[in-house]
Amino acid sequence: MEFSALFCVLNAKYIHSSPAPWCLLAGVKQYAPHINAQVLEATINEKEDDVLVRILSKAPTVVTFTCYIWNITETLRLTKRIKNELPSIIIALGGPEVSYNAAEMLATNNEIDYILSGEGEESVPAFLSCLEKSEAPTPQIVSGLCTREKISEPCVLDGEVPSPYTPEYLAALGGRIAYLETSRGCPYSCAFCLSGRCGKPRYFSLEKSFENILLLSNSGTQTVKFIDRTFNANPAHANAILQFILGNYGTKIPAGVCFHFELAGDILREETFKLLQKAPVGAFQLEIGMQSFCEKTLAAVRRKTDTTVLKKNIQRLVAMQNMHVHIDLIAGLPYENIATFAQSFNTAYALGANMLQLGFLKLLYGSAMRDEPQEFPCEFSLTPPYEVTSTPWLAPKDIAILRSTEDALERIYNSGRFRETAAYMLAKTRLTPFDFYTQIGGVPAKTPLDEYAQILYEKCVNMPNVEKDFLRDAMVCDMLSINSTGKLPKCLQVKDDMLRKAVIALSQNPETAPKKGIKRGTALLYGAKCAVFVDYTQKNAVTGRYLLHKCAIDNLPRK
Repeated sequence: MEFSALFCVLNAKYIHSSPAPWCLLAGVKQYAPHINAQVLEATINEKEDDVLVRILSKAPTVVTFTCYIWNITETLRLTKRIKNELPSIIIALGGPEVSYNAAEMLATNNEIDYILSGEGEESVPAFLSCLEKSEAPTPQIVSGLCTREKISEPCVLDGEVPSPYTPEYLAALGGRIAYLETSRGCPYSCAFCLSGRCGKPRYFSLEKSFENILLLSNSGTQTVKFIDRTFNANPAHANAILQFILGNYGTKIPAGVCFHFELAGDILREETFKLLQKAPVGAFQLEIGMQSFCEKTLAAVRRKTDTTVLKKNIQRLVAMQNMHVHIDLIAGLPYENIATFAQSFNTAYALGANMLQLGFLKLLYGSAMRDEPQEFPCEFSLTPPYEVTSTPWLAPKDIAILRSTEDALERIYNSGRFRETAAYMLAKTRLTPFDFYTQIGGVPAKTPLDEYAQILYEKCVNMPNVEKDFLRDAMVCDMLSINSTGKLPKCLQVKDDMLRKAVIALSQNPETAPKKGIKRGTALLYGAKCAVFVDYTQKNAVTGRYLLHKCAIDNLPRK
């Protein structure tokens, strides 16, 4: 039987497409082109039996899996079944979830034969070449190779790597999110992160990066996500890429493709701001990790951030209104109790970003916070994703409060569904954002939207200074601007013949008449004493909302 290798990955969702197995395939094609190798992608949501059949049908000699916190449980379950069906098969794991705990992984999973730690474009071809010759791979030949007898340090490459963006990859991408790296490594050494362990930044050639940008943006994808750890760590490199995208957007790069970048917000240069200001609406998404605004916390986790500059820069980016700006905080970091976290939350919320993610500390294998428990004491789940359960500063009950707050933040603000409602409530109640979302939390998971709107209305209407009609106005505007059916939840519906008259009056005026084939939503606002209508044509590419139009009841347009 011909020697063959199968590079597998279980993605979190279908829309995702990990580039890792394609990077390995590119390495084999460059350094061991005689070896028959293929990629097999699946998701953690597929039926395990179906994935198993797909793998077994390939009858590989060697199968590898790329492992992350979101797929390690399913991957290990699958590898046991593969070994049971094909006892002679060689199974190797790689990826961040196994690169820093190889000894434990090999000791507790007999079906795993090898672990390849670190970057694999060169080590995997060397590994397969040994096996093809029936030679035992050794760490002397294969960088990053881990066996039960010998554990190696993760492999870190230097310079260019083979491009994974082959015609085969582009065909398999099928319109999913495309991931692009123009550098590897990170200039920071944050105690909660692994990026700093991947070596200092190494930048790929701009010419190759430009070529890959054109390939991916013309592949049918709607999103090209740059996975450079800190995209703007080298301002000249970052600016050249931004300039290239802007110079070709709408011509060589199809209009409508969105490029996502992870930035360090406090080191942005004026030249970068000027380029970002020129971006067409919706062409760029920015993700900025703040983690905390508590200086003692940032120092403890070795995160160098000028928070004063950071706040000003984020506000400047948000004010441009042409990009989706995503910022995030991490709950569970050292020295941050619920009061100081609330301060960080309120500070971050006031910046007005399109999304504020409240995440929870994950004690990743290989991170300083996991490797140095005396310096970073905390309790955490021993199963993936290893989330914090308590710290000396946060009791389990505090973590529970923060989870409830996070749920409310996701449903109300980050979803975009109740932005006007939140703004009205914060203005009227004078609650801080943290206190508001904490009080609104606690709704059962998977509550249908209409039912959630009813619960939200009931929670809000009894808060101090809230006026019933104006609360309904805000919720009506929210629901019409995000729900293209034009229908309101029952709790917001009011039987009123004036609505019928408003619809007729709007339709009779050429300036406000609905266009043929375009669905419209219309409602009355009793607090504002006006009618509101939305034509469901095109969403704002940044906010995801449809445009609202308001007409005073006494001045409804007529012929």
